This record gives sequence, C-alpha cells and structure tokens, in this order.
Amino acid sequence: MASLPWTPSNFKSGSPPRGLPLACKAFGAGASPAAQERWLRPWRDGGLGFSLLLVLAGTRTAEVEGISAAGATSAARRYTAVADAELLLKGPDRSRLCSLPPLPAGISPALISYVAARWIGVDPLVAAVGLTLPPPFPHLRLEAPGMGPAACLSTGEAMGLSRVHALWQRGFCLGRGLRRPLVLAECVPGGTTTAQAVLTGLGLQVADLISGSARQAPMFLKQELVDRGLSKAALGFNPPPQRVIAALGDPFQPVAVGLLLGAREAGQPVMLGGGSQMVAVLALALAAMDPSHRQDMVDGIVLGTTSWLAEEAKRSDGRPGALECLIDCVGEFFGVRLLGLATGLRFHNSQHRALQDYELGYVKEGVGAGALALLAQLQGASCEQLLEACDQAMNQLLGTSCS
Repeated sequence: MASLPWTPSNFKSGSPPRGLPLACKAFGAGASPAAQERWLRPWRDGGLGFSLLLVLAGTRTAEVEGISAAGATSAARRYTAVADAELLLKGPDRSRLCSLPPLPAGISPALISYVAARWIGVDPLVAAVGLTLPPPFPHLRLEAPGMGPAACLSTGEAMGLSRVHALWQRGFCLGRGLRRPLVLAECVPGGTTTAQAVLTGLGLQVADLISGSARQAPMFLKQELVDRGLSKAALGFNPPPQRVIAALGDPFQPVAVGLLLGAREAGQPVMLGGGSQMVAVLALALAAMDPSHRQDMVDGIVLGTTSWLAEEAKRSDGRPGALECLIDCVGEFFGVRLLGLATGLRFHNSQHRALQDYELGYVKEGVGAGALALLAQLQGASCEQLLEACDQAMNQLLGTSCS
C-alpha cells in the first residue's frame, strides 16, 4: 500500500481527549453525563482493544425500484455491499475487483470508515450472509452461499424460520466468544426498509422516523411494502422476534441480534455503528429478553452514528431529530433508556463535491462510518484532520481504476 501523508504516526496530536470530543453529541434518554462517562471509558484507551465486525447481507427488497440510493440501479445494489467492504479492506489507492456502484450523489461511506479505521489501527473482520455472489476476499461465511438474499419483505415470507433460528444461534455463539468490546457495522442495501418493517411488526409506530440513503426517503413506497408484508404475514399481537424477522426482515438482523445478546452475556460492551437498522436490531434483542434484564443489557450498548444522520429532520424549534425520536420511541416501548453518540465530522469545507453531498442529505451513514469516526476522535483525531484525510482518500480513489 502506498505511503499516505495522513497515517496515524504523522498526524496524531497529543493524548486522547477526556469526555466527548469537540463537536460530538450525545442524544437519547440515556444521555446523562454519568452514562456518557461510563460508556467512553472502555473505548478511549487504544484501538486494538476492540473487535470490528462488518456484516454484509442481501435482501430482494433492495431491488424494488426507487427503494434505495445505495446504487443507482437494482442490479448495482446487488453488489454494493461487496464493493463497500472491498474499499474498507483495501483502501482507495489499490485496485479492487468490485467497482463501487454509481450513486445518485455522494460517495460510499466506506471511504470514511477506511480513514477512521486506519487512524485507530483496527483490522476489520467481514462476515457475509445472503449475498448474490460470495465476496472475492477472505471473509467469515455464516451460512451456505447458495441460500442467497432474503425475499422482498412485501411477500410476508422473507426467510424461513429455520434459517432465522440458525443465523441467530450462529451470531449468539460468535458474540458469547468475544473477549473484548465489539463495534458492529453493516452494509445491507434496502436495510432501512426491513428495519421499518420489523419495528412495525413488533408493534412500534415509526414510519416517520426511518431514514435512508436517499436525500428524501421514499416514505410512501416503504410504507406500502411494509403494509403489504404485514397483511400477508398475519403476525398477530406480540409476535416472537424470530417470527417477525422471518416474515419481514433480512439476514443481517438475526445474526446481529444473536451477536448482541451473546456479547452482552460475555460481559462485553457493544457499539452499534449505524442508524435505524441498528435500532431495529436492538429492539429485536429487547423483545427476546425478560423485561427485568433489559436495562442491564442496554447499559452496555451505545449507538454510534454520523452527525448527518443524528441531525436529520431536526426541528427548527430545537426539538429532537428523527433518529433521537426513534431511539426514545424504542426505549419507551421496552422500558429502557438508550444512548446515542454522534461524531463531529462534517464536510462543509471538503475539496470534493461527493463529500459535500453529505451535507445536502445524501448517503448519511453506513459501513460503521459514524462509529469509527467517533472512535478516531476519542483517540485524538480532530475533525479537521479526519476531513483532510477523507479529501486525500478521495484524491486517491479518483486516481485509481478498478480491475
């Protein structure tokens, strides 16, 4: 790999900050100073002290025209997850087998994740489940590759219940074997729609709180798919979470829920890197638990996200934005206090239009970008340094052709 002017040894400055770094924000009912300090403690003292797992997954929901901007066409979205993972693993200055799919605007959040992961010094582990084709790089295989993507959630039969149970158990075993904190990231085109579907299936009214990769989320289309899926699934009152996933979900969800439950049983804290997809995973985990144990579980969990997602749909009168309302909605439903943290990274002053597009509401989050940028800040990176590094990574990306 080519030498970069922004490698950690060149641009680390001083000791990691105490408390929340500059421009970062805490939100949600669990955002007390005591909760923040308890949460920050295990994460600020060295990047090699945690595991980073990126889970790639596929659902035919992503092939519905207009449902996702994580690829300009339904065909392109079949390979978005693999292309994003390859950028995270190899970086922008090396030839990759899978080209990044064309986007309506912006650039893959994997570029941010790559920059932040290099700063921290953490090596990602990639797991794949339900993809059209196996990734062309070493990865953790969670089931036979022939299983393929989940069916569109509008069928009400996204996956077989036995498949959901097997993935849940595989995730649980992985989580229970952890010996250090976990950062969980995902890349699942169409995943915000399956998140909305499973949250609705659990009984929450969240249709106006779910984001997506597009500048303006296709809310009517999402709700139409969810309504059709719910009608066909006939879940009834208080359905078991595995049944909800089987009817309306995607393969990432049972793996992630199992991981979360296993990691907390092992006593490890978990940072969920993302937005509504991770909130849905947390809700599914809470639904599977005895109510008396729920707060103990979430005391070791935080949502790490980007400023663009955390501030989306924030009211002019200062009332919370959609994501904060979503985690508080889930918290109230299950009787717990949830905490979210947002990185301070912004792209107003970027040299590249594709990065400036984030400030206009495009892309927003994915591949653990917000969580990793937050962790880089916790270990001493300033927002200006991360911005400069992202600009230089874009220069390299534009100068590198994929094979």
